[in-house]
Amino acid sequence: MDTKINSIDASTESNANTGVGCPPATHCNSISPALPSSAHEATLGRHLARRLVQVGVSDVFSVPGDFNLTLLDHLLAEPGLSLIGCCNELNAGYAADGYARARGVGACAVTFTVGGLSVLNAIAGAYSENLPLICIVGGPNSNDYGTNRILHHTIGLPDFTQELRCFQTVTCYQAVVNNLDDAHEQIDTAISTALKESKPVYISISCNLPAIPHPTFSREPVPFFLSPKLSNQMGLEAAVEATLEILNKAVKPVLVGGPKIRVAKAKEAFVELADASGYAVAVMPSAKGMVPEHHSRFIGTYWGAISTAFCAEIVESADAYIFVGPIFNDYSSVGYSLLLKKEKAIIVQPDRVTVANGPAFGCILMKDFLHCLAKRVKKNTTAFENYKRIFVPDGMPVELGGKEPLRVNVLFKHVQEMISGNTAVIAETGDSWFNCQKLKLPEGCGYEFQMQYGSIGWSVGATLGYAQGTDKRVISFIGDGSFQVTAQDVSTMIRAGQNPIIFLINNGGYTIEVEIHDGPYNVIKNWNYTGLIEAIHNGDGKCWTSRVRCEEELTGAIETAMEKKDSFCFIEVIVHKDDTSKELLEWGSRVSAANSRPPNPQ
Repeated sequence: MDTKINSIDASTESNANTGVGCPPATHCNSISPALPSSAHEATLGRHLARRLVQVGVSDVFSVPGDFNLTLLDHLLAEPGLSLIGCCNELNAGYAADGYARARGVGACAVTFTVGGLSVLNAIAGAYSENLPLICIVGGPNSNDYGTNRILHHTIGLPDFTQELRCFQTVTCYQAVVNNLDDAHEQIDTAISTALKESKPVYISISCNLPAIPHPTFSREPVPFFLSPKLSNQMGLEAAVEATLEILNKAVKPVLVGGPKIRVAKAKEAFVELADASGYAVAVMPSAKGMVPEHHSRFIGTYWGAISTAFCAEIVESADAYIFVGPIFNDYSSVGYSLLLKKEKAIIVQPDRVTVANGPAFGCILMKDFLHCLAKRVKKNTTAFENYKRIFVPDGMPVELGGKEPLRVNVLFKHVQEMISGNTAVIAETGDSWFNCQKLKLPEGCGYEFQMQYGSIGWSVGATLGYAQGTDKRVISFIGDGSFQVTAQDVSTMIRAGQNPIIFLINNGGYTIEVEIHDGPYNVIKNWNYTGLIEAIHNGDGKCWTSRVRCEEELTGAIETAMEKKDSFCFIEVIVHKDDTSKELLEWGSRVSAANSRPPNPQ
């Protein structure tokens, strides 16, 4: 694939395999000569619009405001670019996050300060998840910069930098475009930085500039070259040698995939090493969907005490383990309770390898390291053979009789039969994290959740964005508490003609919080959720809803939803407030213990 900006193939699902971020590092192909643009096309607004299309953005999630209206006109005028109007800026940001997961890059457009600070939480989440997201803000009139004027949509001070300062900590580049002379350079630098760093960027454009032509925009933008990152060859060879010295002596080594496989574009290299090494292959919870679960030596999710059955025993008893792209935080380590030893671990990050207690090697690309290691590692299937000896298949939930109240484990037994290579699963923060982890993903099935940031309500906007960016049918699992935060943009899904299936788990509160620390604040007002969706639908668009309380009703609802392939489907699942996965119970108690540690003695 090319490294020129307009070479990213946004129409395929390949980004799920190659990761999100900058284009792959190969040669830039030649391009056909650019044709002169007419005056109405040679504007700042159209230049930005063309750049977005070139990098693979077909849809911009937007909320109009007086500072961005002219800019929105010019985005709309660009062939191949659509605006998806959202109900609020937070959801627009979450939608751009979901779109970036599906397509490799996402974009949202909001107004100055009131819009920018509203979308900020979603941008922070995308930053934590290493997603290239272009946040475009309509800014003040260029003539107002440097004056002592007070503008609306501000906190009442003649200082227009408040929004910028807020974005500086959650974006990798900030461009404030308030003159035309360097607008071309600022926009191009911002977009290329988002792709290279796989992080969000902020672009503020003065409201009086988008419609003005300028000589720098008088031709089609020439795709610019993104310099490929290269490994230090001497360091690479030394890292491989140091790693082989440990692995080839080990009796039962294992291989564990982590979430940074995506940003490093190393999925294929990971599979190459898994095939060559013969090691048992596990995945960290935050990397589910990035490691193929149909691999012949896949043993499940490694999540410490709440790992899938027999996985933790194999990983933690290994005498050497390679963690590829891990993030060890309090959630993924189950309250810092993983039974791992540093002297046994080889940690491979996107540009760095650390070998046990010994040396660390920088300037080494993950995919290069895995590729070279795969060529030289000795095959060793001992850990997987041990797994096969101790493995006992999961039991099936007891079948419910008649109108017996539905249980969550019965719900996910039927969900397992729904998913395929033509579907994608989105799991909201909460018990859905743990239940969806137990799903066995078929080849090609997408899977997304926000484990690092864990912002409740993320999945509604992410469902909107992911569904807009893929041909797969999205199946989302959202708790009632999370849904109440961002429910409005179900309206946008229906308006955009999307066909996701949303399972609303109604258990009367913030169950994940209950298991960490209970209190009356974890109980929420119950809504008539299906009635709410019907009110939002209002007879306009394709929408189907159902409320289920028993297994018989559930199977009927699933069958109907699967048949309605061109309709938004919403299934409210009524379960008991204490019906949680055993994994959440264990995880909650350990995270609670980590949160409640007393201060260290001074």
